[in-house]
Amino acid sequence: MSWRIERRFQALKSEGRSGLVTFTMMGDPDIETSFEILRGLPAAGADIIEIGSPFTDPMADGPVIQVAGQRALKAGITLEKTIGLVRRFREEDGETPLILMGYYNPIYIYGVERFLRDALDAGLDGLIIVDLPPEEDSELCLPALEAGLAFIRLTAPTTDDARLPRVLENSSGFVYYISITGITGAGAASAGSIDESVARLRRHTDLPIAVGFGIKTPQQAGDVARVADAAVVGSAIISAIENTLDDSGAGSPQTVDAALSLVRDLSAGVRQSKREAAT
Repeated sequence: MSWRIERRFQALKSEGRSGLVTFTMMGDPDIETSFEILRGLPAAGADIIEIGSPFTDPMADGPVIQVAGQRALKAGITLEKTIGLVRRFREEDGETPLILMGYYNPIYIYGVERFLRDALDAGLDGLIIVDLPPEEDSELCLPALEAGLAFIRLTAPTTDDARLPRVLENSSGFVYYISITGITGAGAASAGSIDESVARLRRHTDLPIAVGFGIKTPQQAGDVARVADAAVVGSAIISAIENTLDDSGAGSPQTVDAALSLVRDLSAGVRQSKREAAT
């Protein structure tokens, strides 16, 4: 299924622009609202979609995404239901790449073989599992690659040149560069540091490079788009959702509109940035 990822980056390259990768939590603030946001993302400008599967101990997530995961768990989302939402999405969209981002424990409990079979059957394209280092590739990475799912690796400012080859060894799809040292949504890296880091990564891999963590505005997304192959935005979209919820945490008719409106603005920032860089 990872051909969708490869084809999307090829299309972006032919268009002379970078892409926008969005992250939303499945089940937040409820299952149906999260699906309505998901199905609207491609038309709003998302080139690649990351979907979150919540976990009770999300060590890499900042407060915004942690609370989104809690809302999703309260709404009754499970890994099995998340896969069901992927299947529903594929009934309408056979082209947009879908990547599951989460933690290994729910997959382990689900059963690796069963998970890979169900994920592929539903139409998932890749995985980002934040708590599985390369030393544990036999757990999920290698079986996923053999099954046909991309395994997208995270790299960070602290991943030095000695460590990078090991991290990238079984990476596929694209490389996700975490632009800050810390949790999601915490601060933002300078444009200069991102330029240097992306250039360093390109010396180690031919895979596309997406940059995330700390990107909140169309301007920031556009700055990243000048040097990377994609900008990744998650916490800002989750915040837009959260800002429409009532005191009980329930969504409103404005919830879907708020998320998709921000994605449209982010997409415009990414696309405009490439046009400016080309002139």
